[in-house]
Amino acid sequence: MPEEPVLHPLKKVPTHVAIIMDGNGRWATSRGLPRLAGHRAGTENLRRIIRASVEFGVKYLTLYAFSTENWDRPRDEVEGLLHILEDVIDKELKELDQEGVRLQHIGHLEHLGPKLIEKIKHAIDLTKNNDRLVLNLAFSYGGRDEMICVIKRMIQDGLKPEAIDEAMVDRYLFTAGTPDPDLIIRTSGEIRISNFLIWQGAYSEWYFTPVLWPDFDRQEYHKALVAYGKRERRFGRVSSLKTVPCKNENAG
Repeated sequence: MPEEPVLHPLKKVPTHVAIIMDGNGRWATSRGLPRLAGHRAGTENLRRIIRASVEFGVKYLTLYAFSTENWDRPRDEVEGLLHILEDVIDKELKELDQEGVRLQHIGHLEHLGPKLIEKIKHAIDLTKNNDRLVLNLAFSYGGRDEMICVIKRMIQDGLKPEAIDEAMVDRYLFTAGTPDPDLIIRTSGEIRISNFLIWQGAYSEWYFTPVLWPDFDRQEYHKALVAYGKRERRFGRVSSLKTVPCKNENAG
């Protein structure tokens, strides 16, 4: 196996990185393989991106694995994805725990089946005290659905309109207790948010790359973080960078 290249130190590291892992199906199709082979290749890539996150100093990593709309895909593909998720938990949980990764789930569990639900809950409980990296797995997740859940729970709790502000909404999100993503990466060349973290990502920096997810390796990840480090985050405010006034060519 070739040695990993030495990468330059990062000047600025985002606390929270979120990734839309796109392109598994196209990766497989381009190689004459079934789509599930692409999903398995994408799953194999999780390991190196998680390790790279720890190496680079990222504290929170959110991965968009399966949306609420993905349930409408062909049944054999959906069942294959659920099997892959179960397989990943079985094979990777022990090592992730040893590496200090805390697993969390955002989205809905009720559609996943009792056996898989139990494994996810066990993984969350086993790793709950780890603090090297918090890994949020967005599976059966959708941003609009999340906001509907927030509204319903607020109504159920009897909140009055004057009690509702941004901080209150944050408490009701699936990601409660997690800082908003500083950087959202989407692989495969698609340029859209696809119903992902629509509240939390309001002021996130975005990085779009044509690289398909199974090929998005440590070097590509580093390139995304380098690009992030060159940006100025203004959150709707005026730039703090000093500007040089234009020379008045009519001045005498």
